Amino acid sequence: MPSPSPANLTVIPAVDGADVRRPAVLVLPGGGYGKTSDHEGEPVAEWLAGLGIHAFVLRYRVAPHQHPAPLIDAKEAMLWIRGGDHGIAVDGGRVGVLGFSAGGHLAATLSTATSAKTPALDVPSAVPDLSILCYPVVSFTDAVHQGSIDNLLGRSPSSDLLRQMSPELNVTDATPPAFLWHTADDGAVPVENTFAYARALIEHCVPAEVHVFPHGSHGLGLAGGEPGPDQWTLLCGNWLSRQGWTSG
Repeated sequence: MPSPSPANLTVIPAVDGADVRRPAVLVLPGGGYGKTSDHEGEPVAEWLAGLGIHAFVLRYRVAPHQHPAPLIDAKEAMLWIRGGDHGIAVDGGRVGVLGFSAGGHLAATLSTATSAKTPALDVPSAVPDLSILCYPVVSFTDAVHQGSIDNLLGRSPSSDLLRQMSPELNVTDATPPAFLWHTADDGAVPVENTFAYARALIEHCVPAEVHVFPHGSHGLGLAGGEPGPDQWTLLCGNWLSRQGWTSG
């Protein structure tokens, strides 16, 4: 019998079955590190499952918990997904991450191997093989989302800690490829966050695909019925297909 999933992790196998060897994606809902939004969780996992990808939704710890608690949760989930104790036929060499808003920040810190101050978790297998960042919080130094900083790091974090937690400053040649999307008039998380991470990837010759739609509010999730942003799932599905990750 497979070991039970952690209480904070929901497992949604690919539509063609849990026993079919497929890539997997860890889904990280947003919420400013103060909550995890339902519409950015299981509905997104169902969409991934429809593409033939095993999906795992993580309800990581949020305020009053602070760094490194969310990153510990995410790294533990990545290692559990790769480990196979869940009994689902995951291709352990193809495990990605998808994050929205603050969940995008958590996905980017995973992707840039940010330390969780736990040697057993700060290992290469905790780094995803690709990332999908949806209107992500990225920088803690420029064009910031102050609520995410306050919830994750407290009111007076040091400048060194802010830099350590700014993924665009920590991209290397080993950072995984990314698909990013944002809206130009996002009133909560400035689009400059997406530009900063994409620019860092490109500077390190890491493949990046970026889509910026002219209009759309923050927190759209799957964005059904939103002209422009509603294309992101199709565009992302095509990108995943080019990576060889979908069953289509």
